[in-house]
Amino acid sequence: MRFSRFLVVVFLVMMARCSYARKGLEVVKHLNKLNKPSMKSIKSPDGDIIDCVHISHQAAFDHPSLKDHKIQMRPSYHPEGINYESMKVSSQESKDTINQLWHLNGKCSEGTIPVRRTKKEDILRAGSIKNYGKKNSLSAVAQPNSIDLDLINQSGHQHAIAYVEGEFYGAKATMNVWDPKIQQTNEFSLSQIWLLGGSFASDLNSIEAGWQVSPDLYGDNNTRFFTYWTSDAYQATGCYNLLCSGFIQINHEIALGASISPISKYQNSQYDISILVWKDPEQGNWWMQFGSGKVLGYWPASLFSYLTDSASMIQWGGEVVNSASDGQHTTTQMGSGHFPEEGFGKASYFRNVQVVDGSNSLRAPKDVETFTEQPNCYDVQTGKNGGWGSYIYYGGPGRNPNCP
Repeated sequence: MRFSRFLVVVFLVMMARCSYARKGLEVVKHLNKLNKPSMKSIKSPDGDIIDCVHISHQAAFDHPSLKDHKIQMRPSYHPEGINYESMKVSSQESKDTINQLWHLNGKCSEGTIPVRRTKKEDILRAGSIKNYGKKNSLSAVAQPNSIDLDLINQSGHQHAIAYVEGEFYGAKATMNVWDPKIQQTNEFSLSQIWLLGGSFASDLNSIEAGWQVSPDLYGDNNTRFFTYWTSDAYQATGCYNLLCSGFIQINHEIALGASISPISKYQNSQYDISILVWKDPEQGNWWMQFGSGKVLGYWPASLFSYLTDSASMIQWGGEVVNSASDGQHTTTQMGSGHFPEEGFGKASYFRNVQVVDGSNSLRAPKDVETFTEQPNCYDVQTGKNGGWGSYIYYGGPGRNPNCP
């Protein structure tokens, strides 16, 4: 009897080892798929490795619909009405000297793109290859027209956004960058622009760009520039940054997923980034520009269904994960961790908020509405003035006496 038990134990140990070895091989295979051969590698002060990958060897071309895709090296059109001077304000207000940390130790040459190298630990933190680099559900989008707020709150994702509905071909804003505190590693805090098409069901199309702090995804609490896309409501398609095939990068200076520096400080200098996403009216691709004129690349129109035409909703604002692990609301901060009424130098903002209309022109959005699931935890306010045009203040501390 004891011998039989011993054999069972040995069998189970062997099976576990085989399973572990098989998983290890799958992780290595996925790493080889993501980490393309590089012309040069740069060690960032924060520990990241940035690989300079030949532009034609990037992961985007692993996508079935992009096998024979010819890279478009520049957009056919920019939106009318871009005023780069409006992206800058006086030194008393905000600074236009945002860099990425890896720039301190080198740069990639033209003809290559900088790619943050994926490590084995990154994939293991996600629990599976399938989950790595992906948002986990439709709850990642604020659904301002939903009538079941209780159901939304149970999902764990919370938002404080301003939004417009209609027919749009792009969106733009300048947002200040912070380093919100995250309570635990399975939570995150981000600030971004969403361009949405389709219904809030299984067919939602979304293009997203902004900054985030996500310990699970990156293994640290650094503030990082990121993008995301999906064409089926976060089910099977899309990912963060370049962690799957899809987004085609042409820029050799900015690495998606890399740390941003410096960061805004409370009652001190404010640092912001400008992001513009627009649809090329000739080719139909969705382009992204960072800062004053740095065109990063594009999402090919073939990735999408509804967004092959136009976006039906634009959102600007913040999102956090509230896991409520101890039965209380998380203390994970959104934005600066302060409520919008505190204003400039204290709260997070989006300024010079614009949309691209059917004539490929940038204009201030009309009929802007706001939405937040729990305003006592995270809130949002909108306004207009001469220097900032349409603006948004948003964010909050999470758990506080009014948000138990």
